[in-house]
Amino acid sequence: MPSRPPPIALTIAGSDSSGGAGIQADLKTFSALGVYGASVIAALTAQNTQGVTAIHDVPDAFITAQMDAVFADLKVAAVKIGMLSRPGAIRAVAAGLVRHAPPAVVLDPVMVAASGARLLSDDALSTLREELLPLADVITPNLPEAATLLGTDPAADEAQMEDQGRRLIALGAKAVLMKGGHGSGSESVDLLVTPEDTTRFAAPRHATRNTHGTGCTLSSAIAAGLAGGTDLPTAIARAKSYITGAIAAADTLEVGSGHGPVHHFFALWRQ
Repeated sequence: MPSRPPPIALTIAGSDSSGGAGIQADLKTFSALGVYGASVIAALTAQNTQGVTAIHDVPDAFITAQMDAVFADLKVAAVKIGMLSRPGAIRAVAAGLVRHAPPAVVLDPVMVAASGARLLSDDALSTLREELLPLADVITPNLPEAATLLGTDPAADEAQMEDQGRRLIALGAKAVLMKGGHGSGSESVDLLVTPEDTTRFAAPRHATRNTHGTGCTLSSAIAAGLAGGTDLPTAIARAKSYITGAIAAADTLEVGSGHGPVHHFFALWRQ
């Protein structure tokens, strides 16, 4: 019997010329997890493991054209949204989601690169919060991103993480995965906050500076799981396991001299 075709996931994000984050990380993640990846490029960045040196924005109309082309022909089962740096780009993506109504949407509110470079303009923040956040099935902010969305200080413990997650739901989010990678302790703890309950996901914390693309990779792994038909908690649990393995193997890549990428193919590239 012929095998079933893989599910299709779409990433809408910025391009990373060094290959560790953004569109490139998303497509690598989809491939590693058995999902066919399509892409809509919202911005191009000139960057490497040491930082971002330039950003070239894609015109809003061309973002729309890319989305319409993909949805007109491909059966997209899940969408992951990453770096959108301008209000116009955010509105173009939001309008496309309303127009095409994909089954699942994962929003990673990318604001700052691992190198510390700011990727989201101030005037885009309110647009993302008001127009795009309510269209996502789950948003995946790290602690600084959640604090920026709420205009407050980053959460210092799990109780504050849960509280901020609930405040983001009050703003219109359907579910919030509060990522604890910026926290401390021997475990990296993420909290899935929904209107009904809170679910804790923990994994050992690995000491490495090679964490470029971790947020992109986790959110695209969640989208891959949703595209394959799993429920949200299961998709998050599997994505958490995947990113933990990718971080643990990151030092074996030896890419660049700054914040290197995680190892997306750690389970496939046997040493």
